[in-house]
Amino acid sequence: MLAIIDAAGWPIWPIIAASIVSLGIIGERAWTLRGKMVAPPGLFSETIRDYRSQGVTPELLSRLAQGSPLGRIFAAGLRHVRSPREVMRDAIEEAGRAAARDLGRFLTTLGTIATMAPLLGLLGTIIGMIEIFGAQSPTGMANPAQLARGISVALYNAAFGIIVAVPSLIFHRHFRARADELVGDLEQQAVKLVEVVHGDRSP
Repeated sequence: MLAIIDAAGWPIWPIIAASIVSLGIIGERAWTLRGKMVAPPGLFSETIRDYRSQGVTPELLSRLAQGSPLGRIFAAGLRHVRSPREVMRDAIEEAGRAAARDLGRFLTTLGTIATMAPLLGLLGTIIGMIEIFGAQSPTGMANPAQLARGISVALYNAAFGIIVAVPSLIFHRHFRARADELVGDLEQQAVKLVEVVHGDRSP
């Protein structure tokens, strides 16, 4: 591997840095965007049961606020349970927007890497071509070592740029769709909470 990096020249290092950042984001988002982390199963039923048995207690609000994004949305709504429906709904929507931002965190960076990596590979290709042209002597004879060096720089950087870009793009789109799906689920459960608390719907 070190031999390949050496053959690719210095332009490979920004691509390697981009790949490390991309892998970190992919791992973090894969862990964070799990359904049970965002909207734990049974949290709605548990919240309604505690609300009906004890009312809105500081313990209930603290437990919800310190838990999942869905719990924070429920806590924001229950803090205004004695307010008009519109006030409770506004509080839930504000908490929902904050949750949506958290679910989409780092995805812009991942998308930027997917776009940038091929360009970094192209930069390496251009630098390799410059070295190839620089291998030509005034007499028309080429320096074989410098010629081979330029070709390796051009090809390795182009290949590594594509290798980094493809999975970054795939995971960016996957995580974006997953985040949108989870936001939709949060919205549905938040609306259900408002309707149940105000007596418009049975749990």
